[in-house]
Amino acid sequence: MYGSGTSVTNCEEAYEITDENDFNMLDESIRGVTPEGLFKQITLTLNPWNEKHWIKKRFFDKEDSSILAMTTNYMCNEWLDEADLKVFEDMKVNNPRRYEVAGLGNWGVTDGLVYENWQERIFTLDEVRELEGIESVFGLDFGYTNDPTALFCGLIDIKGKVIYVFDEMYQKGMSNEKIAEKIRAMGYSKERITADCAEPKSIDRLRELGIRNIRPARKGKDSVNNGIDFIQGFKIIIHPKCENFVKEIGSYCWDKDKEGHSINEPVDADNHLMDAMRYALEGYIKGKIFSFE
Repeated sequence: MYGSGTSVTNCEEAYEITDENDFNMLDESIRGVTPEGLFKQITLTLNPWNEKHWIKKRFFDKEDSSILAMTTNYMCNEWLDEADLKVFEDMKVNNPRRYEVAGLGNWGVTDGLVYENWQERIFTLDEVRELEGIESVFGLDFGYTNDPTALFCGLIDIKGKVIYVFDEMYQKGMSNEKIAEKIRAMGYSKERITADCAEPKSIDRLRELGIRNIRPARKGKDSVNNGIDFIQGFKIIIHPKCENFVKEIGSYCWDKDKEGHSINEPVDADNHLMDAMRYALEGYIKGKIFSFE
């Protein structure tokens, strides 16, 4: 939190302020004479997903009498019921790295992450599509009760080795009808979408519902690691509106064995958009001339 004057301004989900200059404009707008006993204040609240974020350097990494930086976590929240607490306890077991950030409020670290070469940045589709050879890529991972259905929406620059993540769908409890309806509403019903081949009935049903260019991923032996190897060769630019993608990529790390040593296999938890991204890029990983059938 940042104390600076009489007016009190609250910024929820401040992590989404990716450009420090945008914050500076807000900070500079709070000016004027302060009556005795009062002060100006801006309050920022956020989940600290990436230790490289400008907020950490500016407010947490230096001593300044005008700054109060505090870390709280779910254990401070007296209003959580047993179901809420179980979410965090399960996260502690299944995805310790995500628990460190979303549960305990610690800054996300890059050590052990599967993808390190990524950043959040505002961009427009028009400016990216002006680049030579840009192609759209879409991938779909199915979920329902416990896991969300996740749609990855990206653009790939093969020559420049950049993947742009510009949109997402991330929602639990979606029937095939709701998935088709949402894809249409997002404007992607005519796009080529590569989906998890483990649900052929869902893929067939989505075709019947008008999502005619959906195809199953081929997967196969070592498909996860082959996909990761390919994607690691790219810089990943993520539009800040893709909040769930940022959360997943910031906690997607290599698993460990019983002795605590890293193994060549990612943790299989909270990775729905990570899987959808691999499906979307499968044609480039395996080569563009093959049949999905």
